Amino acid sequence: MCGITGIVEKKDQTQLVKSMCDAIRHRGPNGQSVYRHTNFTIGHVRLAVIDLKTGDQPIYNEDKTLSVTFNGEIYNFIELREELKKKGHRFSTQTDTEVILHLFEEEGTASFSRLNGYFVFALLDHQHNQLYLVRDQFGIKPLHYYQGIDFFSYGSEIKAILEDKRVERKLNYDALHQQLNLRYNQLDETLFKGIFRLNPGHFIKVSADRKTEINRYYQLNYHIDHTTSLDAHCEQIRFLLKDAVKRQMISDVPLGLYLSGGIDSGSLVALASSLSNQTIKTFTLGFNEDTDEFSEAKLVAERYQTDHHEFTVQVNPLDNMEQVIWHAEEPKINLLQGFEMSRFLKNHVTVALSGMGGDELFAGYDIYRFIHGFRYALNYTPAFLHKFLGKPAAKLLVWFNQNLGSMTLDEYQRGFEMLCSSPDIIRFYLILRNVWDHNPQMSARIYHKRQESIHHNMIRNSFDQLINSEVKDPVEQILFTEFQSKMVNDYLLTEDRMSMANSIEQRVPFLDKNLVEYAFTIPSYYKLQNGITKSILRTAMSEYLPKRNLEKKKWGFTFNPYEQFRKDLKVKAEALLSKETIERDEIFNYNYIRRILDHPANPRMRWHYNYLWLLIGFQIWKKQFNVTL
Repeated sequence: MCGITGIVEKKDQTQLVKSMCDAIRHRGPNGQSVYRHTNFTIGHVRLAVIDLKTGDQPIYNEDKTLSVTFNGEIYNFIELREELKKKGHRFSTQTDTEVILHLFEEEGTASFSRLNGYFVFALLDHQHNQLYLVRDQFGIKPLHYYQGIDFFSYGSEIKAILEDKRVERKLNYDALHQQLNLRYNQLDETLFKGIFRLNPGHFIKVSADRKTEINRYYQLNYHIDHTTSLDAHCEQIRFLLKDAVKRQMISDVPLGLYLSGGIDSGSLVALASSLSNQTIKTFTLGFNEDTDEFSEAKLVAERYQTDHHEFTVQVNPLDNMEQVIWHAEEPKINLLQGFEMSRFLKNHVTVALSGMGGDELFAGYDIYRFIHGFRYALNYTPAFLHKFLGKPAAKLLVWFNQNLGSMTLDEYQRGFEMLCSSPDIIRFYLILRNVWDHNPQMSARIYHKRQESIHHNMIRNSFDQLINSEVKDPVEQILFTEFQSKMVNDYLLTEDRMSMANSIEQRVPFLDKNLVEYAFTIPSYYKLQNGITKSILRTAMSEYLPKRNLEKKKWGFTFNPYEQFRKDLKVKAEALLSKETIERDEIFNYNYIRRILDHPANPRMRWHYNYLWLLIGFQIWKKQFNVTL
């Protein structure tokens, strides 16, 4: 794992790029390099994992007409290298990075889709003076870019780009609206106006005169196979997952696995143990709460005789918000868990395998169960019910909420809107995910009157772009959509930032290219059988995991916002969300914040407390990054 950054500009910006590298040094503490070719100044920081002696970058091809700086891992590099050797290519290192150059020599940009791994890289064609910035197929690794008047810059993290004082630190109001609704930023937006992130499966071609061209090189297809039996699907899942684990255990530094009490991480531990002749290191995190999974994790650890470590988070998440937001570069909820776990791992390993992706591939979240159960109601609810009853009833609930002062009615309003969203599955999904930008009354509660120009249905429009119209099953639609949205822009971003903050390389075997492509051929009725989430994975791994783990209810890896509000979230909000601060910014409606703070604490107000958490995070982020409104 590493970090990349650079500038395309006529002026020599070597010193600036060195500063940009320093800003992301936590991503690569083992080495740093900056080199310049014509108008391209390219930087790299290295976390040494494979080929520790000869893996410094940039890496060149034989005649030095191509060079590359790379962040990530290519898991099929051994097969690709052997294929290329037969065609006459000569390799000078044992790294996966060098394969990228020789494959590009053979196939050009078509080579990018053949890479199985997670990565961003900057490939420089010295002969044609063109730079290719490439992001992996599923968005596991991030890449940001900025187009200035006379320069183009990029970086694994935004803070590298911000080292250039010419980059304005202005708030992107559209991105803030997305953050408040989704708790992440959709599409290529960031909270910094003018700074974008490259979408998964895309590359940017940048010429020496800073002209850019963005192209898609990979498109995930969704073709359901109704002919293969359940047993055959289970066998193929085991084969592909085991192959992914085998590939991702390649490392020249200590490696371990996250282990919760669930199926995903337990499956990885089981398969890793069968592949290794050494004792596997496993790590479990808890919060001193009833939902801790120490006992279930220990069952798996004992079964496979791992070197098991347990860690209980003792710190208050509000006390460390400044540190984790600095690394996340946006205000997010539930950052501390990943940060503390990575900090604990740092004393034991450099590489960690995570179960991320299992829920997204095999329908592991309760949201899929709701969609599975409600789809019949959605199909058969008469259209007139939504038109003549749904909207008036929702407005009536808003009136009661505003005039009776009980904010707990919000949940009833949301539930009624979901039932009346027939036959629109995306509307149903967005309401289920607490999205409110379709509701002008809610926007009026959230925002200062200055923000009346906020574009309603912005979120819906962005999701319409992700929908595959050929997919008719609601569960399959949402699986496909969430894989391209929430997983990339929320979960994967958080995992990357919090692990790299502690110089830990985190690998995700469930997001192996071969496994992902196969998983999206499996019908939803195998993934959700009798309302049981992740049914097919439970069946596939039934001989590998204890019955208690297979039948265990899934718990969120999160702090309880209600308990946090009762403890000190309210105090923190009173300090950072004062009337003076809120009214000076002219973004949020202070009266609504005040209503939440004055309302008796209630466990049904989870959304309201998470909203306060986001606003606190926004104030910290704005101050840390010196953002102008």
